[in-house]
Amino acid sequence: MTLDPELLRERAASALLAARDRTRLLTTCVEHPDLVAQHSPLMSPLVWDLAHIGNQEEQWLLRTVGGRDALRPDIDSVYDAFEHPRSERPSLPLLAPDEAHGYVAEVRGRVLDILESAPLHGGPLLDSGFAFGMIAQHEQQHDETMLITHQLRTGPAVLTAPEPPPAPDDLLPAEVLVPGGPFAMGTSTEPWALDNERPAHRRLVPAFLIDTTPVSNGAYQRFIEAGGYEERRWWAEAGWAMVQEHKLRAPLFWKRDGGQWLRRRFGVTEPVPPDEPVLHVSWYEADAYARWAGRRLPTEAEWEKAARHDPATGRSRRYPWGDEDPTPAHANLGQRHLRPAPVGSYPDGQSPLGIRQLIGDVWEWTASDFLPYPGFAAFPYREYSEVFFGDGHKVLRGGSFGVDPVACRGTFRNWDLPVRRQIFAGFRTARDADPAAVDA
Repeated sequence: MTLDPELLRERAASALLAARDRTRLLTTCVEHPDLVAQHSPLMSPLVWDLAHIGNQEEQWLLRTVGGRDALRPDIDSVYDAFEHPRSERPSLPLLAPDEAHGYVAEVRGRVLDILESAPLHGGPLLDSGFAFGMIAQHEQQHDETMLITHQLRTGPAVLTAPEPPPAPDDLLPAEVLVPGGPFAMGTSTEPWALDNERPAHRRLVPAFLIDTTPVSNGAYQRFIEAGGYEERRWWAEAGWAMVQEHKLRAPLFWKRDGGQWLRRRFGVTEPVPPDEPVLHVSWYEADAYARWAGRRLPTEAEWEKAARHDPATGRSRRYPWGDEDPTPAHANLGQRHLRPAPVGSYPDGQSPLGIRQLIGDVWEWTASDFLPYPGFAAFPYREYSEVFFGDGHKVLRGGSFGVDPVACRGTFRNWDLPVRRQIFAGFRTARDADPAAVDA
């Protein structure tokens, strides 16, 4: 994709400013104690994320792209995510909230000056404004992380958003057949795609069937009521050990109150809505449900083929609906709503085969380990993806209501440990096609 340099500058500036507006919202809606507190050992204090965003921007855009002198080299180590695990970050000499806000604002002002004249060509870091897009994505990823921290914090609600639109009342099939055959997975042309999405390559995927929507809370409740958390046979060994150790009986934030399930959502306790995609389940829980249902999780390649492959043309789209950027009619993204939309929503965003909500609402666990594509090359630093490759992390696809469109596309790959439950993750299931199904 080749864009006019001035359009690229506008796109980069817009992405950076949108991310900063969201960062500001997430870090000004709470008082000082909530900014500096660690609300869970799994998460950083909000003020750490805030200054880390500015430090990454300073290092990559101010120093590397702009060639400017370092503004705060003394804090590089403090905000190095690989040097300090989250559990240790509250004890570091962190910038105070006011100082952190001032720091990120000063960095941003200088970066916007650089963007006005920076050449958007001349190497992979500059081509198509990649470095600016990378930093916008980085900030939005941390904004989603901070939104997760808001979900973990106790106390009254501080965030508000309108409700998502209702789902249409059309009747969807439970599953659809994705024809077998090759498709182009990954990308070599998306200008702001990150290293683990590259390069595009041919994958041969046998025919399979996949749910038309994510698994709902109502469907997951049937798994609970059938004794799903009490029967060893549905669980992987490590998953069963997790269930036993932590006495799990439901998704995170759920609790039983008399005859109904309640959940806590951003400071509000409410009945669990049966028609929403299930949220806050680990990979082990998703895998156990799929086994109980006589199905399985889709592989990453199956998920991407379902989301991008157009059987009529044989090409892979940027998104399920086509190549145009997401709009509010296509998907629930960007913290526009503070919950997933009901299953079956967003018909304008469905794939050519009629599969809905592949983008937005909930990250979807897949069966696949996080591994490099053939021809992978780490860029611009190996710590973004390469150090996580292996069988320790599972791939998630599709994006949640808390991810911004700049950090979400048909090729985007997320990953996490299979025990993680605080993330905005759900799933859909798949099964092998009958051998009589016709490959295309």
